[in-house]
Amino acid sequence: MKLDINEILRKLPHRYPIILVDRVLELVPGERVVALKNVTINEPYFMGHFPGHPVMPGVLIIESLAQACAILAFVTLQAKEGDGTLFYFAGIDATRFKKLVIPGDQLRLEGEMGRVKRSIGKFTARALVDGQVVCETEMLCAMRKTNEAP
Repeated sequence: MKLDINEILRKLPHRYPIILVDRVLELVPGERVVALKNVTINEPYFMGHFPGHPVMPGVLIIESLAQACAILAFVTLQAKEGDGTLFYFAGIDATRFKKLVIPGDQLRLEGEMGRVKRSIGKFTARALVDGQVVCETEMLCAMRKTNEAP
């Protein structure tokens, strides 16, 4: 399954400037997702991180991976568009950054779904640029409705 930006926006509540997935190339419910984030000099965080030496903040690389995994969870758990379903971070482990991400790079976001228990999903994920790993992590995401406490 492939998703364009309009389909992504129907599944995620994020909007500019924090929507960090531009396209889903591959989505196999219950298994994996492969998505893209195009990193451009127009990103607002580059003004301050760092002037004269722009580097994508690591936390935003992690957020990009989390959004890709949330799309996988949304489809896997058959959430309905517009029903107030949100996916929150519940934990991050074993995160490593291997290389800097700079304007002009294209992040390939790969996520694999592990077990899901009582609306908590476990994922392993990694981000690559030009085939080289720039970040790898394990994360937990919790599914909640907007009328529930996070």
